[in-house]
Amino acid sequence: MLVFKAVIKKVLAIVFSGMTMSEIFDLFLPTRQSAFVQRRRSLLILSRVRLVAATFAVLTPLWIPVDLIIFETTLAMYLAALRVMASIAFVLLALSYRGSDSVAVARWGLVWLLTIPTVFFLISHPLLAQFAINDPAQQVIAAGYAFLPFVMVAGLSVFPITALEGALLGLPLVAAYFLTGVLGYQLLPFASHLGAQWLLLLLAMVATLSGMSQLHFMSQLVDQSSHDGLTRAYNRRVGEEMLVQQFVTAMRSKTPLSLAFVDLDNFKSINDKYGHEEGDNALRNASTSLRKVLRRGDILIRWGGEEFLAVMPNTDPAGAAIAIARLRSAGLGMRPDGRPLTASVGVAERIADGTESWNELVERADHRMYAAKQSGKDRVIGCGDVLLAETAASVPA
Repeated sequence: MLVFKAVIKKVLAIVFSGMTMSEIFDLFLPTRQSAFVQRRRSLLILSRVRLVAATFAVLTPLWIPVDLIIFETTLAMYLAALRVMASIAFVLLALSYRGSDSVAVARWGLVWLLTIPTVFFLISHPLLAQFAINDPAQQVIAAGYAFLPFVMVAGLSVFPITALEGALLGLPLVAAYFLTGVLGYQLLPFASHLGAQWLLLLLAMVATLSGMSQLHFMSQLVDQSSHDGLTRAYNRRVGEEMLVQQFVTAMRSKTPLSLAFVDLDNFKSINDKYGHEEGDNALRNASTSLRKVLRRGDILIRWGGEEFLAVMPNTDPAGAAIAIARLRSAGLGMRPDGRPLTASVGVAERIADGTESWNELVERADHRMYAAKQSGKDRVIGCGDVLLAETAASVPA
């Protein structure tokens, strides 16, 4: 098993050259991206869904005159009615999902975008099979209907998707094409149909890889623009946006949301005595220590010069106290003179503090941080202005 895992990792490292294993796995599962990347990805997917739907809403009925010229009137009218219904569905989709940035909504948008042409394909194929198509011009136009799944599968390449999403979205189109062959509705000879089936599968894989590449590129751009270059914590602009989203989500779901306002003690003295390079090192070490004790779903924001804000969704005051205790036990690194780097921390929680806005929640945590600072530093004050910890030495290892 270990040998097999080593081989898989080596293959992935070759295929995805220049990427870490964590970055590679982020491209396979849709739940591994950060909340901020997910929001940006959702907005991009939905905007492209609306654009593609609007394009198909216009192009789909434009083919009706061609059908009327090439096919006999009865078949052409059936196809025209089908095209009109598909166009209406595309129009409705193009007008939907405005203002949403939900991952689930984005996935549904993609599902509906692919469902419309899939249903069109499954209805039009048996319909065409009922009529004699012997004229070369008719055969050419009918073949165009046969290749509709290829167009839609190739369209997956314009969306930033993971490998799992690509497989789940492409499977219905591949299955629909296979079904027409099994039921004898294929418009191409069966041998050619099987060859086209294999080509469709390969195209789905290539389109998915292209979508994964888009997702990686987008994630890198979002990461660079949203993180503080020194500490790798989220910058304040992006952090506020994420905090607003987390607060709204917590309000809707009636779940706890905790904040820890962390201010490094006597940080100015490091810059004044040892220089800004040592100060930068202290900030990096503190940020690294904070990220280690926070969960994957938590958010670390560089709020100011030596101030950090840790956002902990679905965490009550007791859970926040445990996280801070872990941090104080692990430490924030060392000062240039060899002494431990400490911090004053204020903790607030949405439900316990009865806050109605994210600003109020931050103000509560900020106020408690200042109270901890004024009462001697290296302290933690939690909800209800309770002193949770007084010195790092008082926290058991």
